[in-house]
Amino acid sequence: MRRISKTLFSWASILDDETEAQAVTASRMPFIHPHIALMPDAHLGKGATVGSVIPTLGAIIPAAVGVDIGCGMIAVRTGFTADDLPSDRQPLREAIERAVPLSAGVYNTEITATAAPRIAELEELAASGAEGAPAHRFDPADYAANWRLQLGTLGSGNHFIEVSLDEDERVWLFLHSGSRGVGNRIAGAHIQAAQEYDARNWIVLPDRDLAYLVEGTVEFDRYIAELRWAQRFAFLNREEMMDRVVAEVEAWVGRPVVEAERVNCHHNYTEKEHHYGKDVWLSRKGAIDASAGLPGLIPGSMGTASYVVTGKGNRLSLNSSPHGAGREYSRSAARRTFTRQQLDEAMAGIEWRATDAFLDEIPQAYKPIDQVMADAADLVEVRHTLRQIVNVKGD
Repeated sequence: MRRISKTLFSWASILDDETEAQAVTASRMPFIHPHIALMPDAHLGKGATVGSVIPTLGAIIPAAVGVDIGCGMIAVRTGFTADDLPSDRQPLREAIERAVPLSAGVYNTEITATAAPRIAELEELAASGAEGAPAHRFDPADYAANWRLQLGTLGSGNHFIEVSLDEDERVWLFLHSGSRGVGNRIAGAHIQAAQEYDARNWIVLPDRDLAYLVEGTVEFDRYIAELRWAQRFAFLNREEMMDRVVAEVEAWVGRPVVEAERVNCHHNYTEKEHHYGKDVWLSRKGAIDASAGLPGLIPGSMGTASYVVTGKGNRLSLNSSPHGAGREYSRSAARRTFTRQQLDEAMAGIEWRATDAFLDEIPQAYKPIDQVMADAADLVEVRHTLRQIVNVKGD
């Protein structure tokens, strides 16, 4: 850990100057309490650094939550071991690709039986108001008319579905996604609302993407209600997809999946928490809750290891840990720098849809996950190390 200033502490051994400067700027906002914690996977983001934990008093920076509200991970440890699995994994990959809509802008064509009660919960939440802003009700269709069909869809970029094995050859199902198009539009609307609020009130900002909403205002209450709705959407989206993946694994193996463990955690979200003597709005933008004893998930990039962890409750880190490997190359830079042959070599032994479309997701475009985990040694304890055998992604 390195103290950069009295309001910024960093656990990142790999940190470029531009990312550090961005984090320093955010740490100087007047309502930070007590400091920003920069995670080992930190990299440049919109306004606030990805891989940062930002505690605020009486205000929230919408861009510090991220544009994919509620993005996170879900994992299921099954009762299967590697010996239970058929040798040909391609049918499973293709079945998962049919069961879960992939890629940006690709959604369900109908509401499934498992999705229906989850959609009903979200409809009730929107109609009744969220905890902390009970007076605010809204219609998610104002942001995305087809939001119901978005539940149970993966998206693209670094979102993925994987089948993995742990150190004891036990089979895990692993999935990364968020609140999809509807959540992205909610985030964008409130980032703009914060910028407009600050302009109306003559608030001078070091970066317009650090625009904030002040607690006690209508704008703040509206954001909290819709933020919490989107966070719940993301959680249920992952549950819906995981149930579909479980069903496809059952059909492939020919036996029911007996779940030994299920973990579902956000890594782009805000909650009210108590730190250093005060109740703060804690925004984890690319970080997970690593409170003492709490299970968590830290994925590597495609072709590398992922980790099932338990939080150590490190007070200085605001009970947080990294959420993944963290990019070192932008998507365009990765495409200029690396080759398809290098990607094929990185994915050797893994069943995946071999295509140039995933070149910007090559492991070399990310920080080495082993170094990230070494940096996080005082934040989490590693329970299981997973290696991929099946990878599913959207273009």
